Amino acid sequence: MNSDTQETPPPLALRIAEGASAQHVAEAVVAMWLEIDAALRPILGQRGVAMLYKRSIHLAAAAHPWLPACVDALPAELDLAPLKCAITQQEGAAAVAASHALLQTFHDLLASLIGSSLTERLLHSVWANSSSGAPAEDTIP
Repeated sequence: MNSDTQETPPPLALRIAEGASAQHVAEAVVAMWLEIDAALRPILGQRGVAMLYKRSIHLAAAAHPWLPACVDALPAELDLAPLKCAITQQEGAAAVAASHALLQTFHDLLASLIGSSLTERLLHSVWANSSSGAPAEDTIP
């Protein structure tokens, strides 16, 4: 992807503490995907978000083959359970690397379709939400 689409990397690091367990990484990633879905669904529709997620998984799986394959040709909705399961089965560092790659791939893919500026505006609430409050690991009792 071109450098214009990589202005704002997904702020996963702001949601998890360094050395976080794969379980904490999975919870943070699923929370981000739910926020992404909520932000984009009114514009792209439920199926549109699911298709972009599916494409992002496919592209990110080239470097992280353990990411779950989406079997539905036309997924009706975002199914995050396989992703959460796959992340929790990895070492913490591998979970973070693949999760970041997946979110970055989604960001870049969306930016390539609608432009960087609109992508930033649409995902601003998700990224801003990441920088407020304590990392996910610190908020779990």
